[in-house]
Amino acid sequence: MSKNAKIAAGGVAAGIILLIWLPWWAALLIVLGVPTAAYLMLDPSQRRRLRRVTRKEIGR
Repeated sequence: MSKNAKIAAGGVAAGIILLIWLPWWAALLIVLGVPTAAYLMLDPSQRRRLRRVTRKEIGR
């Protein structure tokens, strides 16, 4: 299993657990808020590099 597949599987498992324990709107806020906060914490140069890498992978 690749690294990205493991991360995706962990995210799905965490989302299901959050939906069981929390109301749906709180789980949705956490699932969307954490990656957004992580992206906003990057330096501008790191954001540019991330966008560049993502575009290259899409163009394959």
